[in-house]
Amino acid sequence: MIDIKLIRENKDKVKENIKKKFQNDKLYLVDEIYNLDITYREIKQKADNLRSDKNKTSDKIGSYMRDKKIEEANKLKGQVQHYNTEIEALEKEEIKLEQDIRNKMMLIPQIIHESVPLGKNDAENVEIERFGEPVIPEYEIPYHADILERIAGLDKESSGRTSGSGFYYLIGDAARLHSAMISYARDFMIDKGFTYCIPPFMIRSDVVTGVMSFTEMENMMYKIENEDLYLIGTSEHSIIGRYKDQIIKEESLPITLTSYSPCFRKEVGAHGIEERGIYRVHQFEKQEIVVLCNEKDHLDWYNKMWSYTVEFFRSLDIPVRTLECCSGDLADLKVKSCDVEAWSPRQQKYFEVGSCSTLGDAQARRLGIRTKSDQGTKYVYTLNNTILATPRGLIAFLENNLNQDGSINVPKALRPYMGNKEIIKP
Repeated sequence: MIDIKLIRENKDKVKENIKKKFQNDKLYLVDEIYNLDITYREIKQKADNLRSDKNKTSDKIGSYMRDKKIEEANKLKGQVQHYNTEIEALEKEEIKLEQDIRNKMMLIPQIIHESVPLGKNDAENVEIERFGEPVIPEYEIPYHADILERIAGLDKESSGRTSGSGFYYLIGDAARLHSAMISYARDFMIDKGFTYCIPPFMIRSDVVTGVMSFTEMENMMYKIENEDLYLIGTSEHSIIGRYKDQIIKEESLPITLTSYSPCFRKEVGAHGIEERGIYRVHQFEKQEIVVLCNEKDHLDWYNKMWSYTVEFFRSLDIPVRTLECCSGDLADLKVKSCDVEAWSPRQQKYFEVGSCSTLGDAQARRLGIRTKSDQGTKYVYTLNNTILATPRGLIAFLENNLNQDGSINVPKALRPYMGNKEIIKP
């Protein structure tokens, strides 16, 4: 959510940003908010003037009562009652207008960074850099479900009976690999100086609307029936929500956390849920990193954060590349974002395994997360990045570490988490 002052003082900038995001259907909201804000401030000023007049009249009543001028005091009491009635009516109108403005403001996208390339959708994202040489082996790389079947590692038939499509059982070495990657990602970020955290896996609606747009919420979140609780789609939601309505001392910034959680997503959309594989599923696990910092530091942290994901995957012998997300591919709260994609030797192309974003003060403004210094109080900046989301990360690992005989190499970094096993045999 942007600052209302931006609409008051520079409507054209807000409209231009909306156009850059190809959301022209929202342009009318800027003028609506602008006019509602004028009315709101007029009513607020009128109510403030009435309160001032009421206080002056109350002072007179007190003076008359002290001077035993009872009749004059009683006459003014009726006037005070009239003020009260008017003020009450104006306060109700204030609350209604304030809520209406806030609801509309929640639909206005965050001002994107000037470096963000213009484009309508993810097809127009821009490659930044490649890390590691993508290898196309002379032998065929099977579909990941078939690789897992060879090591007796995947059971989707049973999960179909227990839970439906989009769920899975990981078995044996596949399950162990999955857990090893998560544990390694945890320790990888702890070694970078991040504090480890396991958050609640359910959050209230006021936190959900604080960390994401309404569209994302509708497409992603599972709601708990008869409860004001939602299953998280990523641990970022809980981690940022932890600081709701808090004032953080400036000397405590930056706050750097790495968090583990299962993640639950409806995955609504044209892409659908895979029947055989586990690339797009309703339930997965993530090691996430979240940073709260000052405005001046947020781009430095942004560049550090995505580089950690690159370093992590390269340590597992997986080639990756980074893509700058274009304007039309940015969620409404994001200022700037990039994806990390892993090489798929089977498909001979890259696929997404992580995403890094700076959201400016959008989440902090919605949730009331501020920092206090000698210069006053201001909103913090929030960033998030995926170090590992798996089983998607597991797919990248399997394809890039598969041998011709069907065995799977275990890189040195993972061996301590795999009982020092160097190879997994079919």
